[in-house]
Amino acid sequence: MDAVFFRHGARLPTVAPVRVVREVRHNERVSEPIDEFSFLPDQASEAGVDRPVPRGERLSLRLPDGRTLSALRYTPAGAPDDAPVVTFLHGAGLNAHTWDTTILGLGLPALAIDLPGHGDSSWRDDAAYVGRVMAPDIAAGMEAWTQAPQVLVGQSLGGLTAAAVAASRPELVRELVVIDITPGLDSNAGPSQIRDFFAGPVDWASRDELVDRALAFGLGGGTRRRAERGVFFNSRIRPDGRVEWKHHFARLANAMADAGADAPTEAPASSDAVASVLGEAGWEDLAAVTAPTTLIRGERGYVTDDDAEEFARRVPGASIVAVPAGHNVQEEIPLELGERLRTVATTPGRPRPASADPRGSAS
Repeated sequence: MDAVFFRHGARLPTVAPVRVVREVRHNERVSEPIDEFSFLPDQASEAGVDRPVPRGERLSLRLPDGRTLSALRYTPAGAPDDAPVVTFLHGAGLNAHTWDTTILGLGLPALAIDLPGHGDSSWRDDAAYVGRVMAPDIAAGMEAWTQAPQVLVGQSLGGLTAAAVAASRPELVRELVVIDITPGLDSNAGPSQIRDFFAGPVDWASRDELVDRALAFGLGGGTRRRAERGVFFNSRIRPDGRVEWKHHFARLANAMADAGADAPTEAPASSDAVASVLGEAGWEDLAAVTAPTTLIRGERGYVTDDDAEEFARRVPGASIVAVPAGHNVQEEIPLELGERLRTVATTPGRPRPASADPRGSAS
């Protein structure tokens, strides 16, 4: 690790906020000059959050193989040295900013990590975006940027990665919250939406085209304004003026879609960028987790009743909660999710429940 790596429990480094100014490009409403945290006041106002907006910082950690792990740290206004108590991991094709409004609702110091191959974190040459492979990178980030065991929250691919972290590094995790994912999901059911969405072109004339595509697939948070913010954080403008996704999943999904043609793939021919993250290894990780575990499933999400029942059977004692949302719970009901997580984070010594309704409580 380089100089920004700190042993777990050490004092957090003082990191100046990163202010990234984007180039003006005409005819693109979503790429005006702005820094990556200046959306927060508008998001707070839209959500009705009346507490002061937290201070945001971009963090970077150089990994032993030369790759970079990137993250966002949020601290309460007036308390810039407060250490994170909740760490967030996003889903496939997203980035750390998907948690912005949830963190506003949380109202506690938090860390949101860009998974490898996403956001500002480096792509993997082997395209191995599975929980057990990514877990060591996430653990390194948690060691560097936190001071105490975390409430570790992961949505979709981030949920399976969080389980792998909790299983392999239990000293880093106080409680595990998995959002709308189980290792047993049918990859040809709900998750196929992600595969189909990213299997389109790998570059675009403008960010507005990406916004239109997201909304057409029922993604982007439900409104064009939210979708524009999401696209802004999840895309970049190349030197030739074309727009591309930041994350590797778009390239992989596109390559898989073209696998029957002459186009070469960036992953093994037998691999599937979505299906490969599911399977028995995820169940083994969940079985090895010693921290209290909660599954939050969206009522319109990817986790079916059968999936939830299998989760309850495989992870005895886990809490299962159903909420009125789709797969991206953090974008549809961010304040409710933030409040739930605040309760978890501020309740000391929560024991693992003795039993749980496998369908999930709506309370």
